This record gives sequence, C-alpha cells and structure tokens, in this order.
Amino acid sequence: MAIAASSWITPTPQGIHLPGADIWVDPSVAVGRALVTHGHADHARGGHGQTIATAETLAIMALRYGVAEGAHPLALHERLTLGDGITAWLAPAGHVLGSAQVVLERQGERVVITGDYKRRPDPTCLPFEPVPCDILVTEATFALPVFVHPPITGEIARLIETSAAHPDRCVLVGAYALGKAQRVIAELRRAGHTAPIWLHGAMEAMCRLYTEHGIDLGDLRLVSEASKEELAGQIILCPPSALNDRWSRRLPDPITAMASGWMRVRQRAVQRNVELPLIISDHADWNELTATIRELSPAETWITHGRDDALVHWCQTHQLKARPLDLVGYEDEDD
Repeated sequence: MAIAASSWITPTPQGIHLPGADIWVDPSVAVGRALVTHGHADHARGGHGQTIATAETLAIMALRYGVAEGAHPLALHERLTLGDGITAWLAPAGHVLGSAQVVLERQGERVVITGDYKRRPDPTCLPFEPVPCDILVTEATFALPVFVHPPITGEIARLIETSAAHPDRCVLVGAYALGKAQRVIAELRRAGHTAPIWLHGAMEAMCRLYTEHGIDLGDLRLVSEASKEELAGQIILCPPSALNDRWSRRLPDPITAMASGWMRVRQRAVQRNVELPLIISDHADWNELTATIRELSPAETWITHGRDDALVHWCQTHQLKARPLDLVGYEDEDD
C-alpha cells in the first residue's frame, strides 16, 4: 500500500469532503453531490443536488425522507469516476439493508469509509466485505472493551422463551424501525417462530420495503387490527419511543423488552423500564472493531463518531497511527 493519502480527502465537522471532485460522504448538511453509506437519518440527509447510494438505500431515503430527485443508484463494486482522478465504488457494510462502505481510489491510494458496520451474520443484509486500504475511516459506536455482543441466537431464544412462559401477557419489543426491527423478525423466523408477529403502525412501511427487496419476514400484522385478547401470548414490535406511552396501555399486561447494544449497560435498561434487555446490535463490538483494524492493516485509521478516544488509544498502544475526526450530527443511540 502507498503512503496515506490525506491530500485529496478532507475531513470537516460536516462530513468527509473530496475538494477536487467536490463531493461529500454522509454530509450532515445539504450539498451538491453526496455519497451516502446507508439510510439512517444521521448519515442520509435530504436536500442534496445528487445522492449516490445503493438502490436499496435510495429506496429507504425515498420512503423516509421523500428524497427522490437527484438519486443516482450505484451497484456494489460498480466503479464511478468522480473527477480529479478519483474513482468510487461500494462494498457491503453488513449494517442494514443496502448499507455500503465507500471505497475511494486515486493514483494507487485507497481510502475506505465504513459508515456504520457489523461483522455478525444478518439475514436481512449482505455481510461486511473487508477491503484493504491506506486509510480506514471507521465508526466507533461501541469502542469500549465492555461492549462484546453475545450471539444473537441466545437473545432470540430468551425472547421466545419469555413469550411462551407468559401466555396471558404479550412481550413488547422496542426496536429501531429501520434495520433492527427487521433483523429481530428475521431471526425469530430463523429460530422457528412461525406465529404472527405484531407491529406498531410506524413499523409497517419499512417492513413492507424489506419484503419488496426479497427479505422474507413471514406473517406480520398490525396491532391496530387486533383485539386485546388476540394479543395475549404474542410478540409485538414497536419503536422505542412507544414502549411506555399511551399506545402500549391497550396491550395485555406487556412485558417490556428492548433490542439494543446498549442493553449491555444495566443502567440503560433501568432508565427505560426494560424488563427483558436483549443485547442485539447492528454495530461492530469492541473485538470486531479492533480485529477489523488488524485485518485491514491501514497506514492510518480515522474515527468518525462514537467512543473515538478509546479506539485511538488502542491504536496508539499497538503502534498504529489514528486520529479522531470530530464530525458533528452522528448519533449512537439507535443502534
């Protein structure tokens, strides 16, 4: 690999900018041209003159943010000339449907911007593809040694067992509407749960979009179409904000659950009144973050958001060059 190429790529608080080609990656403000890694709101913003992303991410943006004009779909591994001698292509990130890493190349130098990513298998999206590079621009949402995510099979088994043990109650699972909800449903199906799964109305459109893109989620039904008696003994998914609001009061004595990597921290579960914390994350955990850096062996690692200080420290103690980018607008709550 060549020496790290920071001369043609400029981190700014609003995102990664390629000044020679005048294009941004995941900018937090509206720009003329943007490459977008995936559909979550802290990475995908509306108002760009042109938005380049996978077809799935563009479909998600059209659904959630009404972004349609200026959409430029880019297939995985399809090369796109940006100007200033820079070529871009996308590689799977394993985060949510359509998520991709942005790979930038110029004069033999390569920069990989991961966006959010994970290394665990996920039936709702393609697996992360390791791409060797000179500069790795990575997230660090769970970059503390305490964050080691357990196998999802065990968390799903606890969910199913809890539901079966309480036939007169329902289990209400808080899950982020894009990615997490569909992954929990798909993992329930893979574990053999064939019963209907009930949804808060805010989940319906995104689940339908996943289904339209070939992700089999089985029998999904809306809570609004069921009686209280029908929901006893059932698993229900809702946005985290609905876990303890008026909507949930019509449910049969719900057992409150939450699917999140933050459920590793007991205090987080207590704050949300969660009885059944499910440690399920769509981000790489500490071991996966550090293993990925070792595997790709970049000349430099740049860290976009999350626990950047801990990951920088780990790099430095392993004689690896790293720096935080201090980007603004990225969130780590909805993992």
